[in-house]
Amino acid sequence: MTDQTPDARVRASFDRQGLMRTLGASLGAVSPGEVEIALVPGPAVSQQHGFVHAGAVSAIADSAAGYAALTVMPPGAGVLTAEFKINLLAPAAGNRIVARGRVVKAGRTLTLAQAEVFAENDGRERLVAMLTATLMAVQGRDGIGD
Repeated sequence: MTDQTPDARVRASFDRQGLMRTLGASLGAVSPGEVEIALVPGPAVSQQHGFVHAGAVSAIADSAAGYAALTVMPPGAGVLTAEFKINLLAPAAGNRIVARGRVVKAGRTLTLAQAEVFAENDGRERLVAMLTATLMAVQGRDGIGD
């Protein structure tokens, strides 16, 4: 997998993620340092009030930030989230929930990334969450790579 473009690399990895499949999340735009992941609200990802559960919001935000970091990693390297903080700003309710991850600063070992999560409704977007993550580059470890 070392000769793949960042887009192909992220899409191949995303396809192997069981949680994203379980949530019904889909991968949108991928470019160097930026990734978009969306999910359509429904009963399987809702909480008791009908909003998208914070766990589902956190999961797509973490994955968007992590995959944004992967786009700037050297071939064969993987990334693991070392920590993240999320601020839930408003209930996640809309036709679609979209997480847009972007790299803030990439380093040899640690990368700082952010994700903004929006609820889309009738062509308008509303910011519902912000995540900041520290991701660790992993190389030469069995089972962790692209």
